[in-house]
Amino acid sequence: MSRAILQVMIRGRVQGVGYRAWVEYQATASGLEGWVRNRRDGSVEALFAGAPTRVADMVALCRHGPPSARVDSVTSETASADELNLRGVGEKFSVLPTA
Repeated sequence: MSRAILQVMIRGRVQGVGYRAWVEYQATASGLEGWVRNRRDGSVEALFAGAPTRVADMVALCRHGPPSARVDSVTSETASADELNLRGVGEKFSVLPTA
């Protein structure tokens, strides 16, 4: 089975609207590994790892976000498996502190 790992940046009104919790719920429900965190510039950054179609579906979901969010842009790039090491020990998907 192939595996995709994408690092995603989401910009817009995505902080203070439950975006990270929403990403954690959606990613976990999709069986993805990775993490999500706020950025000091007001964006949200996430890393998704898993089956390519599930990762692509998650990125598509990020373009809409939870009801209170207003997503202006979503960009993604291929990431390495080393980036997964930012997760909490023993966690499949983590909400990380602001970077």
